Amino acid sequence: MITTEQHEKLRGWFAGRLPDDLFEEVTEFTVDREEITVIGRIPEPRLAEDASAAERGAALKARIEEFRERTREARIEVAQEAEHRFRRKVSWGVECGGERAMFTHIAAPVMTRLRQPERQVLDTLIAGGVARSRSDALAWCVRLVQRHTDDWLTELRESLEQVQRVRAQGPDTEPEDATPDDE
Repeated sequence: MITTEQHEKLRGWFAGRLPDDLFEEVTEFTVDREEITVIGRIPEPRLAEDASAAERGAALKARIEEFRERTREARIEVAQEAEHRFRRKVSWGVECGGERAMFTHIAAPVMTRLRQPERQVLDTLIAGGVARSRSDALAWCVRLVQRHTDDWLTELRESLEQVQRVRAQGPDTEPEDATPDDE
């Protein structure tokens, strides 16, 4: 778990390191133990007001692909520095005209042991065509919980930060920093 202060330091590093003309603004910055995700807004293509939905969709897709190719070297350079400094992979994405596209992201394996009633839930999702595998079904369940309990998860994360602060003030603790940014 990363603290708010560590998250702010990471976000600040990226704000200082990203080229000024890369994004109009960073719209989302997310960090976990394995990955840093940076999503930025890019300008929409200029279209006639009466452009069709098909024309608009094709223009957005082309703009996103053009941005991806044009900025690849700069994004790789920043990612390599960040991966070395923070020991996490960096993933990139953009928002353009209400569309979101992820260029890279990691899928981290998670091992778990499930009892028969829990496996039956996953198998039902597979049988119903909701998921292709137990792994896919479990990911679907996690997304469903995330969507419906966002406020509760936010409160839990804030509580964990408080626990980390209190634990760090204990008599036998060494100061620790999950973001090795003082190299």
